[in-house]
Amino acid sequence: MLRLHMLSSSSSSVTARYPTKLCPNNHFPSQKLSSLSRASNPSCSLFYLTLTACKNKNFVKCRQSEYHDQQRFASRHASEGFTLQSPSGAGDGVGVLTPRVFVNHSVYKGKAALTVTPRPPEFAPLDSGAFKISREGYLLLQFAPAIGMRQYDWNKKQVFSLSVTEIGNLISLGARGSCEFFHDPNKGKSEEGQVRKVLKVEPLPDGSGHFFNLSVQNKLLNLDESIYIPVTRAEFAVFNSVFNFILPYLLGWHAFTNSIKADDTSRVNSANPRYGGDF
Repeated sequence: MLRLHMLSSSSSSVTARYPTKLCPNNHFPSQKLSSLSRASNPSCSLFYLTLTACKNKNFVKCRQSEYHDQQRFASRHASEGFTLQSPSGAGDGVGVLTPRVFVNHSVYKGKAALTVTPRPPEFAPLDSGAFKISREGYLLLQFAPAIGMRQYDWNKKQVFSLSVTEIGNLISLGARGSCEFFHDPNKGKSEEGQVRKVLKVEPLPDGSGHFFNLSVQNKLLNLDESIYIPVTRAEFAVFNSVFNFILPYLLGWHAFTNSIKADDTSRVNSANPRYGGDF
């Protein structure tokens, strides 16, 4: 609540009485008070401003500087991989920075560990200002051999990238199903044929899950290694659930649906101009 007490005085100055700690940035309406001091009534030229807020130890916090600081912070980091979002129910429109998030899912066994990590798709700009997908996303499988009880040597890990089609093959596997994938990381290059990776997924003898077996032959490093890890039926079910969820994102379809939402919003605003952008 803001109270203005007017006292008769011949002085033309304006005195604002308030604790400096209430407004450290001095964002105070001093210019408005000066204009009031030159009002048509010269007998009421001295104003005493009393600022009262809350019931316990009046306290006022200046938010104007915070708003501009957040706006500058958002502008400075908008080009650094952050996404600007407006929080639900926020009325001031200040952007909230959402950093990139990295996730994975791991299975740890006695002889090896297996970690699955998604890699996002890549987009290329068009002359029209739109974007098209230039490379589909994939899942990165990382196999690390065990060097002790619950200890794994990630410096000696072997990796294998699953394409969306290969992910589909894994999802479609039954309890007794198996599949095999062959990769040459240097295909189309001068070192083609020097590195050979084979991933085999085979059912366990008792039908309780699957073996994931990665064999790597690297003639450049004189390396011939095989890492295998059993994955139970429950663990494989978790993998399938994750695979089903992430597939549309690896294909970039989430970006397409977001663009549709943006188009729908612009059409609604053009059809209802009186509501503006907030509609």
